[in-house]
Amino acid sequence: MNEGIAHSGAWGLAAIMIVVASWLFYRYFAPRTWREWASAGVVQAFIIALYAEMYGFPLTIYLLARFFGLDRYNLNANLWSSIVGMGETGMLISMLLGYGLLFIGIGIFIQGWRELYRAHQQNRLATTGLYSLVRHPQYTGLFIGLFGEGVVHWPTLFSVGLLPVIVLAYGLLARTEEKKVIEKFGEEYRAYQRRVPMFFPRMGQWRQLVKRSSVEEGENERPYR
Repeated sequence: MNEGIAHSGAWGLAAIMIVVASWLFYRYFAPRTWREWASAGVVQAFIIALYAEMYGFPLTIYLLARFFGLDRYNLNANLWSSIVGMGETGMLISMLLGYGLLFIGIGIFIQGWRELYRAHQQNRLATTGLYSLVRHPQYTGLFIGLFGEGVVHWPTLFSVGLLPVIVLAYGLLARTEEKKVIEKFGEEYRAYQRRVPMFFPRMGQWRQLVKRSSVEEGENERPYR
């Protein structure tokens, strides 16, 4: 592989994106316990690996070209562009689809945070809106956003490999959080657990999840988690 790889080597931009994405993540997830910090650490690794490859050194494409026989001219740092062979068009399509999922994930996250804040203010369980479809819509939004950026938009060996680890880490964290909620609400929350899935809505409810995430409810409250 003697030819250069397009869309690589911009380490300054990679550093900026890593700092901005990390700040936004820690700003709104605000880990407190060691379990939360452990889960956040996996997401941090995802962010660093993703943007280091997206703008810096395309390790995934390099390994495919070096060890797996990917031998094409005009290699692109974007995996879809190089494998599918659609060039800039393939990168544009993956970018649009990936950003679409990213913004959907952000919308679900924000709306879930609002609903949880209102429930906390009223000292009740959050069981309506997004919480009638999944028990942890904030984490659902996180997963969808990361899937959009790290799999659909710009897949790498690390981003694809870390995504199931992130889901597992937040699954364990969610179970720990639910034990505390059960201590406060008892059978009311157990009944809610039996009725509503943890992260992913049932078949036929995905459209409803996306639709409810775009509904503006309440004023500009500061969310609570």
